[in-house]
This record gives sequence, structure tokens and C-alpha cells, in this order.
Amino acid sequence: MKKRDFLKTSAILTMGAMITPLVSCENKPQDQPSTPSKEQAPTQTTLFELPKLTYAFDALEPHIDARTMEIHHGKHHAGYTKKFNKALEGSNWANKPLTEIMAGVQDQDSDLGLRNNGGGYYNHKLFWEVIGPNKGGEPTAELADAITQSFGSFENFSTAFKDAAKNRFGSGWAWLIKTPAGKLAVTDTPNQDNPLMVNLVEQAGTPILGLDVWEHAYYLHYQNKRSDYINAFFSLINWEAVAQKFAAL
Repeated sequence: MKKRDFLKTSAILTMGAMITPLVSCENKPQDQPSTPSKEQAPTQTTLFELPKLTYAFDALEPHIDARTMEIHHGKHHAGYTKKFNKALEGSNWANKPLTEIMAGVQDQDSDLGLRNNGGGYYNHKLFWEVIGPNKGGEPTAELADAITQSFGSFENFSTAFKDAAKNRFGSGWAWLIKTPAGKLAVTDTPNQDNPLMVNLVEQAGTPILGLDVWEHAYYLHYQNKRSDYINAFFSLINWEAVAQKFAAL
């Protein structure tokens, strides 16, 4: 090949090599969103919502006043709900059932957010469900039989439950629970602990009735007369709801 033809051919090849990547770039679709792998997908946290009351704030008067109900539900329970969801973010408990979270809580600093706020969320949710206007009285049918079998009589149960609520020092809860052995028992827990927290309590079980004896639950109306508040609670117990919880276990 003559020198002139060689130089001409080389120039053509060189230009082709320069043009090819430009054409390739021009033909590449722009702004294509990348599809993240499953490993890259963020974990979605199930948010627990503040449950709505099925009765008005003033529906429980004169036993619990409207202002106490408004603050208790709209401030205290709402606060526990918000902080519980915050504690779940990025944790291994995200998207787990509420009862499973309660059962898994440990007595360690890293679980304090779940223990205090998850307990506060669960406990209050049950509390609203087992009270109501125009309730009280005594249970019937299978629940009544179970109470008699476990305590000897409804009166004995009532005394045991009231004593647990009265004698719980400081803040906490009194409970009627169904134990893993299938029996009913009365117990109490401090702060926002509950009997589902098997790693923390002496008497584990599933609550079917709970009474909040934190001062915020009664102090506006009863001041330091906790016993009066406890007695009034028995005029509010929704035994139909308690019986449904018992039958579901």
C-alpha cells in the first residue's frame, strides 16, 4: 500500500473510533431510574395508630370525668403511641405483631423505649376496650364460671383485684389474666409493664382486664383517693368485652 493510501486509511479508522462512543452515548436512554435490589429496599415500619374511643369523653361520668378522659387519651396515650413508633424505626421489631413485641422485651437499656412506650400503647388500648358507659355488674356464662373456679366467688375476685390496684406502689396496673396453664389470676405490674412481658414479670399471662392506677388516670377527679377510683371502675367494666377476650384465648 502506498504511503498516501495508508495515511488516508488510518485517518478514516481513527475518526470512526472517535465517532462510535459518541453515537453510543447519544443513543443511550436518559434519566432511566435504577431499580434497587431487594437488599437495598428500606424496611417499612408498621405504624401503630392511636385507637379511637367508641364513646364520648363525657360518657363515663360521673365515674371518670370528661377532662381526664380527654387528657388521658389525647395526650398520654397519644404520646406513648408516637414514641412507640419512633422506637420501632430501624429495629428488629419493625412489622412484628404487638403481642410478639411485648413478649420479646428484655430488661436492658436498649429495650427501654419499647418497654415503656410499647407497654403504654398496649395497656391503654386494652383499658379503653374493657370499660364503657352503662356497664358494670357481674360477668355471666363461661367467664363467670371461670372466675368462680379460680377465686371461689366473684366477691373474692373483686377483693383480690381491688387489693392489687390499691397496693401497687407508685404507678402501674392491676390485671385479670389467663395464665399459660389456662387459669385466671390477678396480678399487678409497675409503670407500663404488663403480663405479656414474660422476661420481666413474675406472673405471666394474657390480660383480659386491666386498670390503670397511674395518677393521671384519676387525679383530676379523685385526687389522692385511689380507692374511690378503683371502686368506681367496677361500675364501668364492660364484662361482654372481657368475656370475648377470655373466649378468644
